[in-house]
Amino acid sequence: MATVDRWLLPDGIEEVLPPEAARIEVARRQVLDLFQSWGYEFVVTPHIEYLESLLTGAGQDLDLRTFKVIDPKTGRQMGFRADITPQVARIDAHTLRHEGPSRLCYAGSVLHAQPRALSSSRSPIQLGAELYGDASPSSDVEVISLMLAMLQLADVPDVHMDLGHVGIYRGLARAANLSVEVEQQLFDALQRKAIDEVTALTEGLPADLADMLQALVGLCGGREVLVAARERLAKAPAEVMAALDDLQAIAERLSVRFPQLPLYFDLGELRGYHYHTGVVFAVFVPGVGDSIAQGGRYDDIGAVFGRARPATGFSTDLKTLVTLGRAEVQLPSGGIWMPDSTDAALWQQVCQLRSEGQRVVQALPGQPQTAARDADCDRQLIQQNGLWHVVPLAS
Repeated sequence: MATVDRWLLPDGIEEVLPPEAARIEVARRQVLDLFQSWGYEFVVTPHIEYLESLLTGAGQDLDLRTFKVIDPKTGRQMGFRADITPQVARIDAHTLRHEGPSRLCYAGSVLHAQPRALSSSRSPIQLGAELYGDASPSSDVEVISLMLAMLQLADVPDVHMDLGHVGIYRGLARAANLSVEVEQQLFDALQRKAIDEVTALTEGLPADLADMLQALVGLCGGREVLVAARERLAKAPAEVMAALDDLQAIAERLSVRFPQLPLYFDLGELRGYHYHTGVVFAVFVPGVGDSIAQGGRYDDIGAVFGRARPATGFSTDLKTLVTLGRAEVQLPSGGIWMPDSTDAALWQQVCQLRSEGQRVVQALPGQPQTAARDADCDRQLIQQNGLWHVVPLAS
């Protein structure tokens, strides 16, 4: 009979060992403290719930990435969360029901049936923040600023940001009265910058609309793109110009707050097109093919939960953040070796030391003194004249 390597893990599923696990946990606490200092309240969502809740609103694109199971208690289909955003939207819309703006944040493991990219983990630790109840560009600037502050806290180097706005393409597609099928085909071609396909798909449209849709392929680059867009899209519907106004306002405010941040604009970038409704953004660093943090506006996501609300937010993978960040994470080092003893006075002193934040490791029966070094202890408790004292560990 063939033996089974029971230690093997599925592709894309990994365990995190010490001290890396400690570094991730310290970083998680630091980032959540940062979010709290901006007014964002922490929520914890369930790992599994009914599928229709997970795949509504922002969850529609997650169908292929969601592990599905049958609830033996009800017979209903359930899913392991592949994205926490829809769950937080439900909390805002249905559970909290705040009248004014609501700021929520989260951190938790998610599970992907299919990875985002070939080299991506299927069990990332998703970390993010969402702002509900305000439709102005000020909210978009706030969440983008918070995301950049998080990257600064982790000291991620060489950050570059991509900015786009799905309202530009959506407004042009609506004006062109495209069928659902053609709109999807054109969307796919724009993502690949396939100008020949875009040209073919826009044949037969009014010349102005065809020209503007084709222009989206080349409207990418620095701040000059926004100037060029106003010329190339001058005959676009008012909603397209309003989207350009929002994008420019957001870019200007970000340039004031983060003057050294390289901004790249791509008006044909439609990341999350099927659920985003406004500005979309992503952060890239050299040497990493996929974005390391991303987000955007997704208004009315809460409608399926009984209350439509403007919303904007971002997310990242905490493990990626720690891997790329250069910030020094201070982990406790050293400790006190405690002998295996039934002495009540020793126990009381150990309790006191631990309450003061000291790390105390108890020896187990039969362990040699050298085990103290293996346990990263540099001091020990010894008894002198009936009292227990902390002294340096003998070399």
